[in-house]
Amino acid sequence: MVHLSLEDIEFIKILATSDATTLQIGMNDATKRRLDERVGVILREYYHENTMNTNTGWTKEFLKYGITEDYGKSAIACARRLGIDIS
Repeated sequence: MVHLSLEDIEFIKILATSDATTLQIGMNDATKRRLDERVGVILREYYHENTMNTNTGWTKEFLKYGITEDYGKSAIACARRLGIDIS
């Protein structure tokens, strides 16, 4: 399991509370790469934990930083709309 950085936490919270269209307009290549390579991996593992009961530990880690289940689901939905493969 990858350790969550403050940047990861903020990125997930932004995804959870933003519209994908608005994010896509201002997103540069470095941000897209970060989303896919780092945050996308975290969200995929979180998704698998919650759908396949894989016990990756992300649910507890997210809760420790105030990312609720609803925020997690919203972040996954937004990432998918941005073209990140979560499943």
